[in-house]
Amino acid sequence: MHSHLDVAGHPRPQLVREPDWRDLCGTWQFAHDDADQGRRARWMAPETTAPWTRAITVPYPPESPASGIHDTDQHPVLWYRRTLDLRAPAPGRRLLLHFGAVDHRADVWLDGHLAGRHEGGHTGFTCDLTDLVTAGGPHVLVVRAEDRPDPAQPRGKQDWRAEPHVVWYHRTSGIWQPVWLEEVPEQHLTALHWESDIAHARVRCRTRLDRWPDQPLDLTVRLRLGDRLLAEQRVRLEGPENETDIAVPALRHGQDLDDLLWSPEHPHLVDATLELTDAEDGALVDRVHSYLGLRDIGWDDGVFLLNHKPCFLRFALQQGYWPASHLAAPADALREEAELAKSIGLNGLRLHQKIEDPRFLYWADRLGLMLWGEMPSAYAFGTPTVERVTAEWTAAVLRDVSHPSLVAWVPVNESWSVPHPAEVPAQRHFMDALYHLTKALDPSRPAVSNDGWEISAADIWGVHDYTQDPRDLRERYGASVRTGAFGERWPGARRLLLDGVRHTGQPVVLSEFGGATLVPEESAPWFGYDTVASPEDFAARLAALVSAAEDSGLAGYCYTQFTDTLQETNGLFDADRRPKIERETLRAILTGRARS
Repeated sequence: MHSHLDVAGHPRPQLVREPDWRDLCGTWQFAHDDADQGRRARWMAPETTAPWTRAITVPYPPESPASGIHDTDQHPVLWYRRTLDLRAPAPGRRLLLHFGAVDHRADVWLDGHLAGRHEGGHTGFTCDLTDLVTAGGPHVLVVRAEDRPDPAQPRGKQDWRAEPHVVWYHRTSGIWQPVWLEEVPEQHLTALHWESDIAHARVRCRTRLDRWPDQPLDLTVRLRLGDRLLAEQRVRLEGPENETDIAVPALRHGQDLDDLLWSPEHPHLVDATLELTDAEDGALVDRVHSYLGLRDIGWDDGVFLLNHKPCFLRFALQQGYWPASHLAAPADALREEAELAKSIGLNGLRLHQKIEDPRFLYWADRLGLMLWGEMPSAYAFGTPTVERVTAEWTAAVLRDVSHPSLVAWVPVNESWSVPHPAEVPAQRHFMDALYHLTKALDPSRPAVSNDGWEISAADIWGVHDYTQDPRDLRERYGASVRTGAFGERWPGARRLLLDGVRHTGQPVVLSEFGGATLVPEESAPWFGYDTVASPEDFAARLAALVSAAEDSGLAGYCYTQFTDTLQETNGLFDADRRPKIERETLRAILTGRARS
């Protein structure tokens, strides 16, 4: 039987073929190309050896210590090379090369022949190598990555300046998520999306084939919870894109729902097997394993709802940055990050300015940790920004839409990418368009067009307020939130609402607050919203602010931040994931037990 533990290390845990995949992470040859001469000099050719004098550990970016390069200077063009022992795929099979993420533009060659291109540093892409591998033996794989300090390029917290400043950090350039090979049938499933409907006791399954079917095909879907078969359904596929509703009779039993539904307290996951068969003779064409969580997200009268019940959000801001590996992380660190959040009583994290590795989303699903997904920002508005953000955000939503842990989408943070939405109509149109695009791709989750301030179209209002006085929080977000009368506030010296926006019952979340820093080392550069002198003072400040947020009319909070991130030293944990105060004290504060 398919096991969740079997997919924990798989780079695409919700669409797994076993054992037909091969991890290509590890040692590659590497070269900087500051003069951008590699294409002219044909560095992609197998016989070219001159530039390949260094080794890098993939998938760690060359700026990071874990890569073995550890060069944080700006190098806009990077080259990678690896010799692979490949055999030609058997008849009726294809060989696919997958990249989890390459920042920002990538060109891929096999034996000097172009295999694929991609733009967008936060989402994956696939190259079909089948026609390039006609014989077994050694083959030379070469990747060129281009990552320039372009403010119109979605970059999140990666600094466009030479050195980190304020809240921007060292870059994560080139390959930074897993690279892997997969052998697949000639006709195969390329994507699948899950959506549960608890009230109507059903699951919707959307599938995509690599092309129009060559012959009539049937799809059989089996859903299991442990040894229990929840549903089995067979449908005839009508084309490359298909959608079917699967009845789950067990969901009709209202008293047994806690044993079926996904929640932070009970993160039940349902195993799914999908089999593609020839409709005429029943021959197996393709088989994949997946999983889903049965849960509903809603919002009503200022309250966030999980499985039709009120759910107060206790989040922290998580930037997914490690001192040794920057935005990349080994699989163990991803699991440990989710476990760490759960250990201190948080029920969620706001993924900030990063499209996180799918393996982290798996652990959030598995352990019961809610997430907000957020688009990494560009910093200059214009046509290139519109094109790039739209394309990459679409890819991100479609990649992650089936994860039960993801409960909200944030395409824009603090008007980054759109610095003047109140004054420039095109910027507000773009912000609103991203909200509506998100809802078109996924109407099941709330979306926040602009988190922090200058709110326009939004199902949740996310407000950023770094006051250090808990009395201010109680005054600002108490009765006024419950009556919708607080819309004139200007947090961060920016207006809260754009013209024409009215509160119509959207939940209000204090989606950034706190941010206090323990007195830093004198010699280290640091950033925080205030300082406290001792761990005892830190605990008192945290308890007072969290208590004020809980006493308000808010639907939840997100504390800034989960861990220190380079010079931004305002975490609950330091950069090495050591707590600033005793972990049990953190848990008592964040769960409200410190007040009882």
